[in-house]
Amino acid sequence: MAVEKFETALKKLEEVVKKLEGGELSLEDSLKAFEEGVKHSAFCSKKLNEAERRVELLIKQRDGSFVTKPFEEEE
Repeated sequence: MAVEKFETALKKLEEVVKKLEGGELSLEDSLKAFEEGVKHSAFCSKKLNEAERRVELLIKQRDGSFVTKPFEEEE
């Protein structure tokens, strides 16, 4: 997959889902669409995981300055 944006991959994934839900595809075309959807899903999942690791919260200190704090996952 070429360099792609998350939003583009998500839109393509949504299109694949619509095709599959439509029930108009042959078995072979359904399998191809499913494979494409899995690739887009994996890409989106990877990008979301990368973004989650990069998220930092800005916390304002009493003196007005800001510090960064790593994002902590909820359990």
